[in-house]
Amino acid sequence: MLLKLNTVLLLCIIPLFAFSQVEEVNPPDYIKTITFKGSTLESQLPILKLGQPLILEFDALNGDEDDFYYKIEHYDFDWTRSKLAKAEYLRGFDDQRIRDYDNSLNTYQIFSHYRLRIPNEQTRGILKSGNYIISIYDDYDELVFTRKFMVYEDLVSVGVNIKRSRNVKYINEAQTVDFKIVTNNINFNNPSQTIKTLVIQNNNLHNTISDLKPTYTLGNELIYRYTNEANFWAGNEYYFFENKDVRAANVGVQFTDLRDIYHTFLYTNRERATLPYTYNPDINGNFLVTALDADNVSIEADYTMVHFSLQHPELTDGSTIYVYGNFNNYALEETNKLTFDSVSGLYKTAFELKQGFYNYKYVVVDAKGNIDEGLIGGDFWQTENNYKVLVYYRDLGARYDKLIGFGEASSVDISN
Repeated sequence: MLLKLNTVLLLCIIPLFAFSQVEEVNPPDYIKTITFKGSTLESQLPILKLGQPLILEFDALNGDEDDFYYKIEHYDFDWTRSKLAKAEYLRGFDDQRIRDYDNSLNTYQIFSHYRLRIPNEQTRGILKSGNYIISIYDDYDELVFTRKFMVYEDLVSVGVNIKRSRNVKYINEAQTVDFKIVTNNINFNNPSQTIKTLVIQNNNLHNTISDLKPTYTLGNELIYRYTNEANFWAGNEYYFFENKDVRAANVGVQFTDLRDIYHTFLYTNRERATLPYTYNPDINGNFLVTALDADNVSIEADYTMVHFSLQHPELTDGSTIYVYGNFNNYALEETNKLTFDSVSGLYKTAFELKQGFYNYKYVVVDAKGNIDEGLIGGDFWQTENNYKVLVYYRDLGARYDKLIGFGEASSVDISN
């Protein structure tokens, strides 16, 4: 996206890839299939109503039945540590061992599946709204990975509508997010300063617009309606595949091969930026673990080596191509970087994924680290995307940022 630098400056599309003061720590290669959710099926970015449970699951592929521990910390809107003591936002104790785990059953790849649910006997609940980070440590107190989540209080109503870009130059490529905040419970003091907002596209915290100010106030409503500042590149529907049956080809799978473990070879993808938009329903970058003839997919779904290939001319300007999605928290790492194979003329990579249904996309990163999500997939206003709007509030003299409202909408109902 940021490769379109001149375009971004004109359009004022400002997804903040560097929004966070604290970045999530991605796991080592032996930790796989992190699913992080509340009462919904979202597998990476839980946004919970205060009092709802939180569930974190992951696999350790080393077969050592390691012990893992968790810690929970509270953060303000800008992801700096809040001034609250742990006893103020957490009922009970953290820094506890994850006790619920099982070993894989009838799989070629041996792994242990871990499951943490909050509240539990030690950590009985979360007391305050706001931003949080859960950190997973090993037996040596070394950090393994972290994940962000949000807890909100239902104090305001947030209405969200998705429109085509009001900037006619980019009306075919971008979507804009209109929203309003309605309250009968809070008398806002100086809302342009005390209210903070965050808009998230497809649960990707690397693709957000932060801290928009209300364009005007109408009674007890704060209205956010921008021409440029609330625009996102629309992208395209995700590529996808399903390998719930490792012994036969399935959706998006060309063939399978059994070596030390099963290998899943996907059909070669091609760039779609120059093709007309085609509606192809996806799950907005998410994934779902599935397996045939399995009573408990958490431990019976096997891991396969998934082979990706992309038909694209070799890049000679120092740019690189990655494949990512919610399955790896949109990380850019050596594992999911494609390399050009001069024999086949294709970009290729392969890494282990658990059986399931997966969305993924290819992105180009230039020599300066700027990301362009549309160079290969294209940007089309018709694309169905999910948008979430979070509303934070810090009254005068308050010690932390409350998360007081949450709204979401899909661009399936997009209008002019």
